[in-house]
Amino acid sequence: MEVNQAKQEHLLALKGDLFVRLMKDDPSTVKGAETLILGEMLTLPQNFGNIFLGETFSSYISVHNDSNQVVKDILVKADLQTSSQRLNLSASNSAVSELKPECCIDDVIHHEVKEIGTHILVCAVSYTTQTGEKLYFRKFFKFQVLKPLDVKTKFYNAETDEVFLEAQIQNITTSPMFMEKVSLEPSMMYNVTELNNVSSSSESESTFGGMSYLQPLDTRQYLYCLKPKPEFAEKAGVIKGVTVIGKLDIVWKTNLGERGRLQTSQLQRMAPGYGDVRLSLELIPDTVSLEEPFDITCKITNCSERTMDLVLEMCNTRSVHWCGVSGRQLGKLTPNASLAIPLKLLSSVQGLQSISGLRLTDTFLKRTYEYDDIAQVCVVCPYSSPES
Repeated sequence: MEVNQAKQEHLLALKGDLFVRLMKDDPSTVKGAETLILGEMLTLPQNFGNIFLGETFSSYISVHNDSNQVVKDILVKADLQTSSQRLNLSASNSAVSELKPECCIDDVIHHEVKEIGTHILVCAVSYTTQTGEKLYFRKFFKFQVLKPLDVKTKFYNAETDEVFLEAQIQNITTSPMFMEKVSLEPSMMYNVTELNNVSSSSESESTFGGMSYLQPLDTRQYLYCLKPKPEFAEKAGVIKGVTVIGKLDIVWKTNLGERGRLQTSQLQRMAPGYGDVRLSLELIPDTVSLEEPFDITCKITNCSERTMDLVLEMCNTRSVHWCGVSGRQLGKLTPNASLAIPLKLLSSVQGLQSISGLRLTDTFLKRTYEYDDIAQVCVVCPYSSPES
């Protein structure tokens, strides 16, 4: 009997220790909750609760007949008053014919919260007594809708018409969040690629690791690359003026599994100013050898609304020397049209060198466009001396 009792106590000790360790490792548990036996995940909210924008507000309404008389024509109405509108949340607007003593009328209402600030749930009940007297009463429940996330965005316009979006998302609540989905819905002119995963030979892993919890006041950066769709990529004038990129779709869950969802308004970037003529690089090596020629390919696009007659001049710099004939006639370029030009150059200085010195002249208007610091290349010496 004593042995069995010792075994039982040992098992209880193991279970208790296991529970404490699980509580300590649980990212959704408040610090020190393991000493209170029950953690945050096992307790219900003690008040009307913190309700956040994007979550679904749900409430159970019960009207109970406390009297010893039958009442008739009971109408229960639930409205939600916000700062801008009043919404009827009742599932049915028809009256119940009668309600016997100790019986009740039950209803469950749901509403996706789309506004922040003060909300008031107004529950109104009207009924008729046995004597024919019509009575009416109301109850009010006030609660605040808070902002759960702080979202900041940054745009980076690449020379290749790609747009990179960095979204910084911060949890400004007092509880951890499980980030179920953060995606970008692009506008009709773009395709999007998420850059938030690291691909290996077998599978793709999130850059945030296996745990998708966002702790209070923590911030994550999400990165997306948008490329123009093929049918719009060649229309330089169209892509140039596009400012609407898309919108973020964010889905999360809180401690008790309540799901919330927010969609941002259409994100807008500052359209890049290319001027009348845009010069971009289509092909350039990362590393080149010292004093050895290398090839690049430039793309010239007419972003104006008139036809241009262009001449290309190449000016040498201290470290970069162009190979070929300067003052070459490129011919006429119609509006929104592009021209790819292969060029050859070499560098006489080692290190990271900037490619500069291209000049385009429009012979119609006698206007010259200068292009410096177009790109950078790493120049290395192909002959390395042996180490002593």
